[in-house]
Amino acid sequence: MADRKHRVVIVGGGFGGLLAAKSLGAVDCDVVLIDRRNHHLFQPLLYQVATAALSPSEIAWPIRHLLRYHQNVRVIMATVTGVDAADRAVLLEDGSRESYDSLILATGARHAYFGHDEWEAFAPGLKTVEDATAIRRKLLLAFEAAERETDPSRRKALLTFALIGGGPTGVEMAGAIVELGRASLRGQFQTIDPREMRVVLIEGGDKILGNFDDDLSSYALRSLRKMGVDVELGKPVTAVDADGVTFGDQRLEAKTIIWGAGVAASPVAKWLGIEGDKAGRIKVAPDLSVPGHPNVFVIGDAASVLRENGKPVPGIAPAAKQQGRYVADLLRRKFAGQPAPGPFRYSHAGDLATIGKRSAIIDFGWIKLKGGLAWWVWGLAHIYFLVETRTRIFITISWLWIYLTGNRSSRLITHGMAPHTKPLEEVDKG
Repeated sequence: MADRKHRVVIVGGGFGGLLAAKSLGAVDCDVVLIDRRNHHLFQPLLYQVATAALSPSEIAWPIRHLLRYHQNVRVIMATVTGVDAADRAVLLEDGSRESYDSLILATGARHAYFGHDEWEAFAPGLKTVEDATAIRRKLLLAFEAAERETDPSRRKALLTFALIGGGPTGVEMAGAIVELGRASLRGQFQTIDPREMRVVLIEGGDKILGNFDDDLSSYALRSLRKMGVDVELGKPVTAVDADGVTFGDQRLEAKTIIWGAGVAASPVAKWLGIEGDKAGRIKVAPDLSVPGHPNVFVIGDAASVLRENGKPVPGIAPAAKQQGRYVADLLRRKFAGQPAPGPFRYSHAGDLATIGKRSAIIDFGWIKLKGGLAWWVWGLAHIYFLVETRTRIFITISWLWIYLTGNRSSRLITHGMAPHTKPLEEVDKG
């Protein structure tokens, strides 16, 4: 078997894993990409699926389709349960194994509830297409249930929407939910007025969008409040249940609660039998390899990487893509007998966040933007990074339609029993 090609196994078809596979597509090696789903997801726009602005097919694409021109790349849809580092094999849920010479772990992150995993049943997070469609269904069912509710207090709870966490997910969701109720659904109910809804954004810290400077963060806060979002700062959440949320010394009755307060790495550290940081990430070497395992690389949200200024590399798509490209280049050089590249260096392009359909904030370092112009730049940036021309066209048309009319077209409640057959809390479990 001396003529066997070097075998690279990539776990995860997100931004980092997909780019690593594409970058190795023309290299003389065999590549196996494993993901438990068959699609690559453009996560930055996932909240728009959750709030009925876009359909899942507009932000997700089959991995096989995206890698169809790379004949040395094999795609496997399977769930990884562990890694046998001694025998150089990835363990799959069905009991099979995939051997590797080099392994790239790009497994992303999951929701973190700060030791209160029981809250997940009442406050779902937003990481997958399934999460987004479930939240969309929950939002729309709340209005349907409120339309038939005769008790004023229950109706008020049904029309109250709580967002936990003042990061990009919470801020963008809050603005989008306001627009869904007060523009898209206006005039479509007889016994309720969706504009009577209440959206509450709860942040335990003293500012929202903590990665932005104080001026841009303050602008985002003013913009949300101008839209009608109630923003509660400096009040950590202490309890979440089916009827609402407790934060600080306040109790909020709300039937719809969405979690956006924290993330934890996938269990890569456990797979390798090493200790991760407090978020479960692996502290990798300068070349993104795992200490003690030079043939295993961790990229994206599962990796803890420090920048030259001592600050951590953020868990965002551009960082994962840069890491995926770096590891692919390192392996390509290795196969060609060339010197290894220098340590990984992250290049930060900037931070962006949108507040509704007409306002955003942008920090490129050398320039800071806010307001309507920032929103257009935000939109162009996201359209540019979409992977297909067809998708760019469809999303552009969808956004322009929403911008001009306020109408969101993806408002179907597509699974589960009809809302009149069960109470809302039972429907949510179905």
